Amino acid sequence: MFHEFQKTKSDDDENKEPIHPSLIDSVKRLEEIFSGCKDFIFLHWNYGDNLQYSAKAIYCYSLVQEKKENYFKAAMQDLVPHHVGQAANVTPDIVFNYFENHGASAETAHIIGDLDTAVRDILGGNVVVLFDKWDKALSFKALSIQERQVTETLTEPVVRGPHESTVENLMKNIGLLRIRLKTPDFKLNLLTAGGKTHSEMAYGYIEGAANPETLAEFEKRIERTKEMEILETSYIEELLEDSLYSPFPQVRITERPDTAVAALLDGKIIVMVSGSPSILICPGLFTEFLQSPEDYYQRTGFSSMIRLLRFISFFLTIVLPAIYIALTTFHPELIPTVLLLAILNTREGIPFPALLEALIMIFFLEILTEAGVRLPRPVGSAVSIVGALVIGEAAINAGIASPIMVVVVSLTAIASFSLPQYNLSMTVRILRIPLMLLASILGGFGLMIGFLWITLHLMSLRSLGQPYLAPIGPARFRQLRDVFVRMPLEILHRYPRNKQRHHSTSSTKKEG
Repeated sequence: MFHEFQKTKSDDDENKEPIHPSLIDSVKRLEEIFSGCKDFIFLHWNYGDNLQYSAKAIYCYSLVQEKKENYFKAAMQDLVPHHVGQAANVTPDIVFNYFENHGASAETAHIIGDLDTAVRDILGGNVVVLFDKWDKALSFKALSIQERQVTETLTEPVVRGPHESTVENLMKNIGLLRIRLKTPDFKLNLLTAGGKTHSEMAYGYIEGAANPETLAEFEKRIERTKEMEILETSYIEELLEDSLYSPFPQVRITERPDTAVAALLDGKIIVMVSGSPSILICPGLFTEFLQSPEDYYQRTGFSSMIRLLRFISFFLTIVLPAIYIALTTFHPELIPTVLLLAILNTREGIPFPALLEALIMIFFLEILTEAGVRLPRPVGSAVSIVGALVIGEAAINAGIASPIMVVVVSLTAIASFSLPQYNLSMTVRILRIPLMLLASILGGFGLMIGFLWITLHLMSLRSLGQPYLAPIGPARFRQLRDVFVRMPLEILHRYPRNKQRHHSTSSTKKEG
């Protein structure tokens, strides 16, 4: 169910340039607006007795790639019973009186009353037909450009579960959600961004499941997009975040329709932008970034084990280099003697302290990671693997790094790859640097200070007004059954999470 975004009438609406009744003047003005744009077509038409009346069809042929003769015929089909150009007794008065009283018969057409709307429609892939002596125009939807088809997602692959991915077409993405949510409670609101892009956007939620206070705060923030250039969902992400400079993401991103539907059923709000396959899910809580849609497609025991493994991986990615630095620099007595002797033997001849050695290896790792992402896909993974092996072996042979340091950095990288959300991987890449610095200065005490700072920051952080650490802090014990482990689906369906969160809302629903 679509609800058009309601806009209050502003001075800009009142100052829109009207369509001139004179076809020559209107066309001249449009030619001035589109001067220097060689992909715009002004197609002339004649109609009426002796073809004495004129009309113009204006469109952009780089957006509209089919013949446009049919659109003028569609505009006239209710006025004349035969081919346009041979119509008799059809005058401009008959044309605009009919359309103003009855509207356009074609389902893709609508009437527009100002040049600003005409320009925006033409740039959006519409065909605009102007008639002489009529101060309005007809606009037909005719966008026809090559689009990517629905395929398997590359950023969120799964072994078991749906393999459909969202695409750059907004209406197709909405359709992928609609086919899974066959309920009128799924509400969608359409918006148009400002600036020169006029990007189409949509946000959706399930009525009764979404928290009304969170929804009100979201709509307050999304209002600002009307004055901004929006090219991708990431532009909106910054508007929705409570703490812009926090290293922790506060909005989830997905390209999987099933993930978006599951989030909607859990009371979340989604945002989509035309031209982007990414769907924003908000508010995003910390524990949700360590969950995967595949957790619900596997058996309970296996899903719980994998989820615990992700929490351990998150911890290791942040602290493993810092722990190594703290132990080797300040607390060697905590290392077993045999292991300590092995570390001393491998570090013999290394000219750098443990901190500098770790920073050098992590720097090489970050370069390899970025190279693997930016290079063409067929060679990117090969370059990353071969580069890591070659550089690691060369660094050991050259005496720049010890074998144990290469192992620590490699384990850190592998642990970060197990995190299901890429933006959370960016977080751990940032946090491990200050922890390494604290560990090199104060040892274990510095590591404790770093942990305390991270914990305090997470406890104070909020996402659209919701506590970021929920349901861990504040504690919501019933919801913990779907945090560190995944309880059987029968229990999860018996006590839906959104009912617990908004138990005052009697209309809350949770679909399987």
